Amino acid sequence: MSAPIAESLARAPAVRASRDALGAAEGIWIVGGAIRDAALGAQVTGIDLAVAGDERQAARAIGRVAGGPAFQLSAEFSTWRALARDGAWHVDVTRVRGDGVEADLALRDFTVNAIAVPLADPAAAPLDPHGGLADANSRILRAVSARSFADDPLRILRAARIAAGLGLEIEKGTEALARAEAGRAGEPAGERQFAELRLLLTGADPARGLGLLDRLGATPGLLPELEALRGVEQNPYHHLDVHGHTMEVLGRLIEAEAKLETVAGEQAAAVRELLAEPLADELTRGGALRFAAIFHDLGKPETRTLGAGGRVLFMGHDRAGVRIVRELCSRLRASRRLTDYLANLTLNHLRLGFLVHERPLSRRHVYDYLLATDPDSVDVTLLTIADRLATQGERTRPEAVDAHLELAREMIADALTWRRSGPPRAPIPGDELASELGIEPGPELGRLIAEIEAAVFTGEVSTREDAVRLGRQLLRG
Repeated sequence: MSAPIAESLARAPAVRASRDALGAAEGIWIVGGAIRDAALGAQVTGIDLAVAGDERQAARAIGRVAGGPAFQLSAEFSTWRALARDGAWHVDVTRVRGDGVEADLALRDFTVNAIAVPLADPAAAPLDPHGGLADANSRILRAVSARSFADDPLRILRAARIAAGLGLEIEKGTEALARAEAGRAGEPAGERQFAELRLLLTGADPARGLGLLDRLGATPGLLPELEALRGVEQNPYHHLDVHGHTMEVLGRLIEAEAKLETVAGEQAAAVRELLAEPLADELTRGGALRFAAIFHDLGKPETRTLGAGGRVLFMGHDRAGVRIVRELCSRLRASRRLTDYLANLTLNHLRLGFLVHERPLSRRHVYDYLLATDPDSVDVTLLTIADRLATQGERTRPEAVDAHLELAREMIADALTWRRSGPPRAPIPGDELASELGIEPGPELGRLIAEIEAAVFTGEVSTREDAVRLGRQLLRG
């Protein structure tokens, strides 16, 4: 093995922990992506092991050394995962298939993933029966066999993800094989589809990955909701159809991530920290926001109408989109937290744009926005920035875009303050307010508390007496 590959594997914490846990046992192989990544000069984080023995026991032994959990990742493929205590790396363990490691490699998806080295000696010459190292050196993604995609249609999505994430070109014969099975792209279990989509969207070039899915003919089967956006024409404020606009929003969002100082001003560091927060389903907020970018306009096809003078309208596409997003997330087996997040961003992605026309904003305007978008106000605002920058039709005025960006920066500052301090609270408990006002607990009391909390935010209420006074005024109408 070349020295850089051996050194990269030797440095990987996942390799060191596996060696500490399993010693020099025979019949344990490092396989798949770790060797590929090392050959391509990419950082090795997680590794795959193929073991001749019990995969569960091996994963648990690694977990004990790593101080993290070990759990079954896939019953279908009998895969167990051991995680580092801080989640920084993982080891996926499967049993060697067939009658030995060479038979196992012949069943793998791509040649760059069909390479093995013994865990006992990561510096040993690799077992590379399908020319994976040569393909890695040529930056080619090639199927191991003619049945690769027929055996597992998820590999079509994986091909797009790996090629885009690592800057590889899909070999022509491999592309033809993938296209032949593209009609089956939606067959694999939703959670498997989601796992690959997550890696694609958080990879180095998600736009290219989605474009490759289009080229391979897989989008209609995998994401019919996204395919439905194609050819849906918009009004003159847009320069692209809904599908093109959606891809542009994703691109603008990624650009914004790279230049947060321009987007968020003095709040850039705080926004960067927020985007790095874990949210759900192994996604940070930043990763989940990329899903929101491609989901936020899914309600447009079914709400498209023509208004006066033939103007294209999408009335209620935000609400229609929420339903579609929830159905899509259910199909992908996404968690409730991620589903709620994406629904929140879809529902509210127009809200800041409406407020631009209300400038200068009152503090009540700001409060209503933060309350409606909580707990994802910063994320919603970042999505609106990307959405606005991706709207560049002949009717779009540069000063309108500038006004939106200025308001977004102001709102981000307020949203970060809200996150740090929490929403405002009435300076009097609800039962005591009810007693002071002579009313019973119920919806009316809830309405009064809500108005008092808004007044705390705007600075109109700061004391118990202020709250009671406002409550009496509201009761009098």
